Amino acid sequence: MINIAICDDEIHMSDSIKELATSFFQKKNIEISVCQFSGGKELLAYAGTVDILFLDIQMAGTDGMETARELRSHGFQGFLIFVTVLQEMVFQSFEVQAFDYLVKPLRAQQFEKTMERLYQSMGNAGKTRLLVRKGNESSIVFFDDIIYCEVIDRKVYLHLKTSAVVDYYEKIERLQEILGKRFYRCHRSYLINLKYLKSYRNGTAFLEGGKEVPVSRLRAKEFSEVILQYMKAWRG
Repeated sequence: MINIAICDDEIHMSDSIKELATSFFQKKNIEISVCQFSGGKELLAYAGTVDILFLDIQMAGTDGMETARELRSHGFQGFLIFVTVLQEMVFQSFEVQAFDYLVKPLRAQQFEKTMERLYQSMGNAGKTRLLVRKGNESSIVFFDDIIYCEVIDRKVYLHLKTSAVVDYYEKIERLQEILGKRFYRCHRSYLINLKYLKSYRNGTAFLEGGKEVPVSRLRAKEFSEVILQYMKAWRG
């Protein structure tokens, strides 16, 4: 499931974006959930997950740029696409890491082109996101939300900060390559997010949330060195 939010004070424009987005993801056989908001304050009060946000820049009250700054300052990491009538406003979008912008009135071809680029970015996972495909469903999981990964038979289980577990078919070798150096394969069946490592002793890695993961004897020495390198590189 991909969670989409549309924030625009023009109802017909909001509905148009919803229709275009729904059509695009239907072609990809991906299920989506769409929430619509009529203003920045309403969006900022929303507590749900947002993977893709279409945000009008010019709105009464809290405008789109101000809303985007507020969202980013509170840790929003989703894809942000501005919708605007003033193309020159787009130069401010860099400070809030906007993925792209769409100029009103929307053209289907322009929308499709932006969404294809976004879809490719989701598929490549970038440096912070993992696109999980399970049958006809897809979802986005942020690297920082993963405490550890476990492989059982041919399935990978992602254990998240929320205590949720996401499972899908994947090779742990490929997942290790995607997740990069912030994750360490301490055992043939486990990858741990070093960010959530609390302590290590007697062949066990103790993670945030009371999770315990075994560390292979063959990797014990390397693991100690990896911990030190991680602390220098990522924790300053």
